[in-house]
Amino acid sequence: MMRRGKWITGVALVPAMAAMALWAADDDQFAFMPDGGRSILTGLLSSMTPEAAQDTLMRDDAPEGWATWATSLDAGLDPASIETLASYAALNLPLGGKPVSGLGATELAEVLPPDGKDLAVAQCQFCHALFSGYLMHDRDKAGWLSTFKSPFHTEIPMSRVERETFAGYSAINMPLAFDDVPPELRF
Repeated sequence: MMRRGKWITGVALVPAMAAMALWAADDDQFAFMPDGGRSILTGLLSSMTPEAAQDTLMRDDAPEGWATWATSLDAGLDPASIETLASYAALNLPLGGKPVSGLGATELAEVLPPDGKDLAVAQCQFCHALFSGYLMHDRDKAGWLSTFKSPFHTEIPMSRVERETFAGYSAINMPLAFDDVPPELRF
C-alpha cells in the first residue's frame, strides 16, 4: 500500500517537474551553467528547414554518430557542447513521431525531453545546496549514476533515461570553476 502511494505521488509530480525544468532552463539565474543537450539541439534545429529538423529528431544514433553529425554542421560548438549534445541525443532521440514542422525554438524546447541542466536545476536544489551538492563535484558518468543508489535519491521521480541524461551532462560539465558560479549561489 505504501509503495502504491509513492508511485502515485511520483506520477503526479512528473508534469510539474517537467514544467519546472523548462522554466529553470530559461531562467537567467542559471545562465552560468553550461547549456544542456535540449538547449543546444533546439538552437541547431531552429536554424534548419522543418524537414531537416524533423529528420534530425527521427535520427537514431550512438553518441559518436551524433558528435560527428554536430561537428559536420560547423555551428561553432565547442567540444564540451558537442559531447553534451551527443550524450543527450543518443539517449532521448528518436523523438517518436512528434511533428515539429513549423515549430519555433520555444515550441521545439517544449517537445524535447528535459536535458541534464533542466533535471539538475529541477531536482538537486530541493534537498541540498546546488553549489556544494552538485556544481563542485567531479565524477564520471558511473559516479553520477551511483548517486541514485542512496536511499534519499531512489525516491526522486526520474526515469532511467532521465537519470542517464543527468549523469551524462554532469560528467561532461561538472565541476564548474569556482569563479564561474555567482557569489550569491556559493554556499
